[in-house]
Amino acid sequence: MQYSQKVLDHFMKPHNVGKIENPDAEATEGSPACGDQISIFLKIDPETNIIDDIKFQSYGCASNIATGSIITDMAIGKSIEEAKKITWESAADALDGLPAVKMHCSVLAVDTLKKAIKKYEIKHGLAEEESFSKKTIVEELRKIIYPGVGEDIVTLKMVKYVGFENGVATIDVEIPKFDKYRDNVVEEIEEHLEAFDEIKEVKVTI
Repeated sequence: MQYSQKVLDHFMKPHNVGKIENPDAEATEGSPACGDQISIFLKIDPETNIIDDIKFQSYGCASNIATGSIITDMAIGKSIEEAKKITWESAADALDGLPAVKMHCSVLAVDTLKKAIKKYEIKHGLAEEESFSKKTIVEELRKIIYPGVGEDIVTLKMVKYVGFENGVATIDVEIPKFDKYRDNVVEEIEEHLEAFDEIKEVKVTI
């Protein structure tokens, strides 16, 4: 697997590693059981909403550590509004690219940052909790990367149907039987959606 020099640099000597005691906000996403997890801790100036300090802890591969390192560099000193504009594509670009099969690490890191910011905003009355809906499911599916090309399954039009009724999420995905990433994508869908308390069962048809 070919990594850029920047990925290797951030993996070997990651920036902003650690934990902030009494952070203004924190979030953890992913699962060690599935291979990748990241926690992000924020200190935010209440007057300016500038991120004064940010730390991360990571469990996973070189790409997971490198993306945690790069997004903390990208976010520190920024306002929370500016930090929310960081995308997984821009994080990967800042590392001079990631292998397609590792692009999900960039998604995980950026999603965790945005979850931490969202918690801060809700706590300080800057945002409200969003009600759960089918739209929530679709947005979560946008975080699932097809390893073959490093793009999300919604943009690739692999998702043909999304339904949600009585706690059951039904997802119809079009992936050929011979596709080597087929099972991986299904597992990712189940893992992402089962994290929501509102979802009692996930049914994926392919």
